[in-house]
Amino acid sequence: MRPEDLGRFSAVSDPCLHPDGTRIAFVVTRIDLDEDRYVRSIWLWDGDEARPFTHGPADVRPRWSPDGGRLAFLRASGEPKDPAQVAVMPASGGEAAVVTDFDLGAGEAEWSPDGTRLAVIGTTWEEEWAGLDDDERAKRPRRITSFGYRFDTQGWIHDRRSRLYLVDPEGGDPVGLTADGPWHHGGIAWHPDGTAVAVLGSRHDTRHLDSGVEVWEAAADGGGDRSISPLGMWMHVSYDPSGTPYVIGIEDLWAYPDVSVLHRLEDGAAVPAAPLLDRNLIAPTPAPAPAGPQWLADGSFLSTLEDAGRVRVVRFHPGGAVDDVAGGDRLITGVSPRPDGSAFAFTATTPTDPGALWWWEDGEERRLTGLNDEFSAGLTAPEHFVVEHDGVELDAWVFLPPGEEKVPALLNIHGGPATQYGFGFFDEFQVEVGAGYGVVACNPRGSSGKGSDFVRTPVGRWDEDEPPDLTDVLAVLDAALERHPRLDAERLGVMGGSYGGFLTARILAVTDRFRSAVPERGLYAFTSFAGTSDIGPRFARMYVGDAEPGDIGTLWAASPLSRAHRITTPSLIVHSESDYRCPIGQGEQLFTVLAANGVEVEMLRFPGSSHELSRGGKPALRKARFEAILDWHGRHL
Repeated sequence: MRPEDLGRFSAVSDPCLHPDGTRIAFVVTRIDLDEDRYVRSIWLWDGDEARPFTHGPADVRPRWSPDGGRLAFLRASGEPKDPAQVAVMPASGGEAAVVTDFDLGAGEAEWSPDGTRLAVIGTTWEEEWAGLDDDERAKRPRRITSFGYRFDTQGWIHDRRSRLYLVDPEGGDPVGLTADGPWHHGGIAWHPDGTAVAVLGSRHDTRHLDSGVEVWEAAADGGGDRSISPLGMWMHVSYDPSGTPYVIGIEDLWAYPDVSVLHRLEDGAAVPAAPLLDRNLIAPTPAPAPAGPQWLADGSFLSTLEDAGRVRVVRFHPGGAVDDVAGGDRLITGVSPRPDGSAFAFTATTPTDPGALWWWEDGEERRLTGLNDEFSAGLTAPEHFVVEHDGVELDAWVFLPPGEEKVPALLNIHGGPATQYGFGFFDEFQVEVGAGYGVVACNPRGSSGKGSDFVRTPVGRWDEDEPPDLTDVLAVLDAALERHPRLDAERLGVMGGSYGGFLTARILAVTDRFRSAVPERGLYAFTSFAGTSDIGPRFARMYVGDAEPGDIGTLWAASPLSRAHRITTPSLIVHSESDYRCPIGQGEQLFTVLAANGVEVEMLRFPGSSHELSRGGKPALRKARFEAILDWHGRHL
């Protein structure tokens, strides 16, 4: 793979099985480098073949009506300031009718059980900002009254609100169901009898300083809403067929990082419903779609399960038994079953397949699409191995280009840290190996996929010179060099984004074995991050233990910048100028220290881009980023 190949493959996601149990709507996403945009359209598997069902260029989130007669989805023009709205079209095909007109678009739409209504999350301006044009909004001073006024990828959020509405699929004015206020809601779930809709939302006074969310149940007749859960770090709500509500997440607001598990809501309390699995039901990345339990008629449900670099499908039975259903060395990214559980559609990716639609029936699988067959033929499969270090087992992968000669090696470190590398397609690795590098990747302690103790290991330990996650990564590198003599120990590079940038900088301060480094969009100074990042106040406390405001000593000791004066490795610092997760001042501070100390350093700044540049940024900038990183490593390795 080369940087210019970003436009050669398709991502396949969000399967939705038709009530007839055969047809499947799903989303296909590809990159158009010439137009510098993403093209997303809904495809249909009709029982014999897959074909485009909508024309795009920005159609997502397909949902069949309960009677199978219509398809609702989100449609946008693809232009930056033209938000998505809800569209409805006949299941037989034809023109779609756009049925909403929210100021800032619709984010979700789910059919009522009887198919007569749609529950929709719509976003509108706060009164002060409504009715202004873009120029007026750009010139108006912003009076900020609380933290949480902006969010990465979204920009300003203090000037808008997201509310649950009821929408007629034929069109008309939406009816608000949740209380109107300066809040944001999401995650729609209909009660099986159609009398209520549940959503997640934060309305408490400290909502911008912690991760607290409640489940709000709104009467479908407009009679108001009420909280039905304790305050928790919830990420998904659903109802079982009997109408019992469930949430996935962490009950203790300050217990993150931890495993997000299923809880049953009883009289306002959250009771763990599957406490023995010690694995995430919703993988942090790639996030499954549709997410959460896929309930079956008998009260059991299917769910994805993140596990040691893989995402598989399991079935939970009402009595507590859990069955493995579909696994293997891959990431299953979405599941949509028949009500009896006899069959389901799913999407999956492997290291050498960017994505495909699959069919599972009575234990047998069938691949339904081959959109990436030609592209996949040129990709490199990794070797997976396990490294034992400091009493734990670490999953590791090595990609090697064809040939027998020694090759320079790039050590990659993932973000998070509570995410995982795994058995899925990752363009970074394929571009690096395509340029002739050996690629080394692993899941150190602090990664997800290995349970609570594993993911929490780094908490409170980043003030150490060599915390456990740092020693894990270097131990895997040593094991890879020993296992694969083709990897040239004299030509090593290290790189990573977000937490990967953080740990890259930490590693460079304890060793000079690397000849090239690319710390990207990293957190380098907790002392400034805690007050400027969109998650700063809570993230610092969760990982560093900054329970007392003003504990600058603890924050500084955990910061890579406190040790940056030891760095000598030539470094390319990559950052986005509209990154609100790790604001660009983080990169500027690291650049300044290295430059002042005479280290060979450059900074690559991407305009108008967020923390998600490498995954969802403008295609031209993603291509330019790849070219710059390969150029930097090429100069030094």
